[in-house]
Amino acid sequence: MFGIPLTEWVGYMASLAIMVSFLMKNMITLRIINSIGALLFVAYGILLLTSWPIIITNIFVIGINGYYLAKYFQNK
Repeated sequence: MFGIPLTEWVGYMASLAIMVSFLMKNMITLRIINSIGALLFVAYGILLLTSWPIIITNIFVIGINGYYLAKYFQNK
């Protein structure tokens, strides 16, 4: 679409999700949207024929978000 390869679309969508997540006031919503962006970045890293720095960093981000989301829902 528009001459942009699928790989770049995934990267743009990941960037957009991360940027939108920082506009959230609710911490739960922020972590969920941020995790979606990080998951898209993992896919982007794989589509780049395995860019390990992108993959590792975003798996870490997903883990941190998951930890705090689990902690929040356990205490609720």
